[in-house]
Amino acid sequence: MSNADLARSSFLNLQTSVRENLLELDTRLTLSEDEWSREEGGGGRTWVFEKGQALEKGGVNFSDVFGSKLPPSATLDRKELAGLPFRAMGVSIVFHPYNPYVPTSHANIRYFEAGPENKPIAWWFGGGFDLTPFYAFEEDVINWHEAARCACAPYGKDLYPKYKKWCDEYFFLPHRNETRGVGGLFFDDLDLGGFEKTLEFCLSVGVTFKDTYFSIFEKRMNEPFGQHQRNFQKYRRGRYAEFNLVYDRGTHFGLQSGGRTESILMSMPPEVSWSYNWQPEPGSPENDLYVSYLKPHDWLGVEK
Repeated sequence: MSNADLARSSFLNLQTSVRENLLELDTRLTLSEDEWSREEGGGGRTWVFEKGQALEKGGVNFSDVFGSKLPPSATLDRKELAGLPFRAMGVSIVFHPYNPYVPTSHANIRYFEAGPENKPIAWWFGGGFDLTPFYAFEEDVINWHEAARCACAPYGKDLYPKYKKWCDEYFFLPHRNETRGVGGLFFDDLDLGGFEKTLEFCLSVGVTFKDTYFSIFEKRMNEPFGQHQRNFQKYRRGRYAEFNLVYDRGTHFGLQSGGRTESILMSMPPEVSWSYNWQPEPGSPENDLYVSYLKPHDWLGVEK
């Protein structure tokens, strides 16, 4: 089995595992399944979940696509690969819960090859996960980062601080001067000393995301809330949409490579609102999000 085929099989297994766990957690979900193919090469499997007891909208997608020329978003840091044929695959996950006390969250792991088919001259992995709360609970944020650190620990004690910092810097909205959420892990152009070890790490990241996020989801899904909290959630979802459309490299890669638009934009929130020059009331829970959470923070006391 080639490296690409092993990555494909592993990614598909992760996608199935996330789906099974989600349907156990929220049994009322409506599932739309879509197998699709891409004219230039490859295809994917899109699973979109809607109208559950606790999940308003979510997606667990797999894609494996081929192309004759890497798009610009994939060669920003690897100019020597520009113009080469490529194979790109990945699992992309996003959850938008109905309850404002349950965070939105996103994860993906991806694998790239550049060069002729079956004889790539370069390969690398990327991925990570992040958490976007509306009403943050410090214990959940600390548990989230502790899980991220544990996922990284067997592969190097320096990985968590490095990938946590990268996540804070990547999921940042310069025009708002705020992070999208409370971070997690982000990595790209990754080779930890061999294909199998790097794939193992990426799968560990995927499983860690699944277990940790669903634990938070289950703990907060029955918190009582009203229209005020719901309105704030919709307002903050606007930041999520702004980041994905303006800055996200995955979105740009998908659109530049002629990917399937419906699957690429599956990540968008179902209901969003923008209010002109809205400001949170001082001392309110909404203000606490801005003051205490929407900026890089050393949650575990390990960063230098």
